[in-house]
Amino acid sequence: MAPIFDHAEEGSKSHPKPSNRKTIIGAFALLTSLTAVIVLAKQLALFIETGVKAAGAPHEVVGILIACLVLLPESFTAIRQAIDNKMQNSFNLAFGSGLASVGLTIPVVAVLSYVFGITLTLGLDAKSLVFLMLTLMLTFILSIMTISMGRATFAQGIIHLVVFGAYLRLSITP
Repeated sequence: MAPIFDHAEEGSKSHPKPSNRKTIIGAFALLTSLTAVIVLAKQLALFIETGVKAAGAPHEVVGILIACLVLLPESFTAIRQAIDNKMQNSFNLAFGSGLASVGLTIPVVAVLSYVFGITLTLGLDAKSLVFLMLTLMLTFILSIMTISMGRATFAQGIIHLVVFGAYLRLSITP
């Protein structure tokens, strides 16, 4: 079985290890970019809330749209990689950004809210929370099935997109 995060694509070259200077510059650029995305999402939140209210959609859609906005750069890159028939790179980008959001962002926010004594509210009612948990479990199972084969296929990508589309559709009109 091939490794899950196999970077070896046909025609790819191995790259030398970056210098410490390049690593520091890259880390600074990453933090700057993340800060810009967060500030942009915060500024657009009011407009998104107004649009969601005008459309008559549930308030939970605001969070979904902001999450989509935050994941937009990785999504475009993953789509571009898929169009170039680099499915493994595409899957690695999409899966990695989603995993980072769910696996890193939420626990960090939860710990910080506990440390600073801030009440953390997800903004979901009980039904929406159960729906979110079921969708996450299904996505987790699908991801395990996808990566256990060693390579991502087009059909598996379509299945992930169908689950995402169903989540969006049922979140807008439950």
